[in-house]
Amino acid sequence: MTAYLLADHLLNLLAPAALMALLLAGLPRLFSEFFRSKQAFVQAWSVQAAINLIVGTGVLTAGLVLLGRDGKMATYVMLVLAMAFSQWCQLGGWKR
Repeated sequence: MTAYLLADHLLNLLAPAALMALLLAGLPRLFSEFFRSKQAFVQAWSVQAAINLIVGTGVLTAGLVLLGRDGKMATYVMLVLAMAFSQWCQLGGWKR
């Protein structure tokens, strides 16, 4: 496998986590302006996206190791749950 193909495979493996990390960090800010929320965000969006990307990368890697191949639906379900829980913790969801 060439370096180009290895990079292509790694980027395709991490693409769902990267997209979800950006959406989870950006959408609350968009909707807080839309609903005129007074809640201040604890962390910058880039920090939230980085933490979510790390969580998502861990879940996708664990799914690849445990299930033997990537792209299994169980891995994507765990990705959504883990990243949603991570974002909930970052926004202080337990305080409400």
